[in-house]
Amino acid sequence: MNRHSPPAAKQQGMAIISALLIAAVVAVMAGAMLTRQTVFTRSLEAEQLRVQGSWLLQGGLQASRQLLWEARQKDVLTRLDQPWARPFGGAVEGQLDDEQGKFNLRNLVTQQIPDATQLQNFQRLCELIGIDSVVSQRISQRVIASYDQRTTTPADSSPHTDVNNPRGTVPGAAAEILPAKYPMLRSLDDLSGIKGLEPRVLTRMAKFVSVLPDTTWVNGNTASAEVLSAVVPGLSLPQAQALVIERDSGRWFINRGDFVNRLRMPQVAVDTVQVGITSEWFRWQGQARREQRRVRAEALLYRPEDRQARIIWWRVGA
Repeated sequence: MNRHSPPAAKQQGMAIISALLIAAVVAVMAGAMLTRQTVFTRSLEAEQLRVQGSWLLQGGLQASRQLLWEARQKDVLTRLDQPWARPFGGAVEGQLDDEQGKFNLRNLVTQQIPDATQLQNFQRLCELIGIDSVVSQRISQRVIASYDQRTTTPADSSPHTDVNNPRGTVPGAAAEILPAKYPMLRSLDDLSGIKGLEPRVLTRMAKFVSVLPDTTWVNGNTASAEVLSAVVPGLSLPQAQALVIERDSGRWFINRGDFVNRLRMPQVAVDTVQVGITSEWFRWQGQARREQRRVRAEALLYRPEDRQARIIWWRVGA
């Protein structure tokens, strides 16, 4: 009978253990490579779905631009009963919002000077929608600090906005320009760092407040009762609510004079009411579903009188 010597048996046992260790290491490496490959594949698939969703969203955006153009061709008024104002569905779901039916924070600064009247209007709106006065003051300060400001003389201390020229007019000339302390606002999301401005409050604000690149009037045909009550001197919220109910029943305002007459407030002069009946600025929001993934996007559109709406900015999110 052949017998192995103890050293030979020990060597054989070590060889077996080494082989098992090598096999284990190879298995771990193979598993890690397979995991990385799986992650890479899934990332690639997710990116492909995102790109496909982005193309769908761009198609939906172009369709909305066409709706805005057609509405402008048919009627100078911008109203909530027009096709653009209806939520859209299909491959892309979403809606267009009239940003001039909201209070434009850009109006807080007119010709590089804080506008006292607009500041009062904004504070009034914040009271109506339940935003704490301290928080609303912080918002105003942040907005003002986002734009260049000029030194004023006593004659310049009361800027006003001319509704026939929404960019406003201020007498006098600037002696000195003070640069903005913060980047210019592009959307309400830029206010998220303000102390006390919680996400739920910011979400609520979005229904009544916009941030546009230029000063604007409020569209009386699309504005909420809260916004109208805030921007029309002496108009109570119940009066504004009654006015909106009458308007939405089909009695749309045909011009600013018609709006003022239906206020039934003889003390209010047409030139003091910063309310119009058309809109140039719209916010588009949409989402596309590709398999189990949703891709969302939003855009700011500017619609001049004589051409199709132009895309000011566009961003895609997960």
